[in-house]
Amino acid sequence: METSIFTVMSQMALEYKAINLSQGFPNFKSDPVLVDLVTKAMNEGYNQYAPMAGDMGLREAIASKIERTASKRYNPNTEITVTAGATQAIFTAIAATIKKGDEVILFTPAYDCYQPTIELFGGVAVPIQLQAPNYAPNWDEVAERITLSTKMIIINSPHNPSGMLFSESDMLQLENLVDKHNLLVISDEVYEHIIFDGAQHQSAAMFPKLASKTFITASFGKTFHNTGWKVGYCVAPEPLMKAFQNVHQFNVFSVNHPVQKALATYLQNPENYLGLSRFYQEKRDFFLDLLKKSRFSILPSQGTYFQLLDFSAISSEGDIAFAERLTKTLKVATIPTSVFNANKEDFKQIRVCFAKTNETLEEAAAILNKL
Repeated sequence: METSIFTVMSQMALEYKAINLSQGFPNFKSDPVLVDLVTKAMNEGYNQYAPMAGDMGLREAIASKIERTASKRYNPNTEITVTAGATQAIFTAIAATIKKGDEVILFTPAYDCYQPTIELFGGVAVPIQLQAPNYAPNWDEVAERITLSTKMIIINSPHNPSGMLFSESDMLQLENLVDKHNLLVISDEVYEHIIFDGAQHQSAAMFPKLASKTFITASFGKTFHNTGWKVGYCVAPEPLMKAFQNVHQFNVFSVNHPVQKALATYLQNPENYLGLSRFYQEKRDFFLDLLKKSRFSILPSQGTYFQLLDFSAISSEGDIAFAERLTKTLKVATIPTSVFNANKEDFKQIRVCFAKTNETLEEAAAILNKL
């Protein structure tokens, strides 16, 4: 297995003292109210192991949040597990269900944990390349790629790195294929609350037949600007969750207890997550306005805190070479998107993260505008 591109580019950013727009983490503070709630939980003695499935108060808060946003109630006793971030949830769902020879369809460009995890457990990754500029899935192609060995489809909406959002039609077509071929699904919904221009997130939980076959994974780190806390969750029907917990109990066993207590309280105010789209749309629009006179072509984005920039009018370099030059010479670190693509296809695009302070975005844009 290769070293993650996020590790490579972040190390390069440190080495060359570059502005880090590569890895997906904010460089501004988490809400002091939430930080104080963690401190309060520590002072109240919640410093030992939490229950294996997670603090019950947090599981109940997760159930209420999903019911509010997706109109489906998951049972906090049997269908919800708190995890050490969404990546651990994805890893565990694959470990619980995929065996040697099982095929797993995924859409590329894709978050780089999917394929290595599939292969680690003997599965066969079947990448389907999404095409720029809109990166919309081709469901006829998906249907053609399903075989007797296909066990699972992994989706990610809003989509990293493109910002594409699965539509209601997409989800209905997925539901039809899953029902027809008796497939499992992992729905990676870590950016569920970061959606722009009035669009609506179509969670797998909203589609009954699909929900009955799906592990939904999510991240509090992405939602509440504290990726270093590594807390997320997985929800799934009870039979799938039992299989999930059989692995989880011997993987991390349980997750940071005081943070769980704090999140259980913090989730009681829905505005803490429902206001996120407005917050990040302002960030996106601010950054894109700074770049409007640049030579980059700005691709459409409906969600996440990432933006794809096409540099084909600027350089004939491959995207890895271009990203390395940006980091080493111009001191702005980005992610070359070919590393996420099937067969490492190079579309002359880089991914930037705009979950940064306005000062950081202004400084980075001033450099990018010189290209």
